[in-house]
Amino acid sequence: MLIIFHLITGGPVLRFSELQRAIDGISQKMLTQQLRELENDGVLKRTVHPVVPPKVEYSMTEVGKALCPALHALLQWSEFRRASLDRRKSP
Repeated sequence: MLIIFHLITGGPVLRFSELQRAIDGISQKMLTQQLRELENDGVLKRTVHPVVPPKVEYSMTEVGKALCPALHALLQWSEFRRASLDRRKSP
């Protein structure tokens, strides 16, 4: 979910290194695995540019972009939930 969030908010195209810096504490191996799964699911598009060193970019596919409304709704719900919990804690 963090990968998708960063691709939606960070720009239409992000390089592997940009994603790794944006997601605190993620290992290169785990990020690679997650990116491959999202690519296999049709959520992300991986573009390899034939340069040295290799330049790999990731962007959202149309299927991935279709997730935006659902993720936005989930974010709104989490903000509502947090406010609800805060109200309970206040005397």
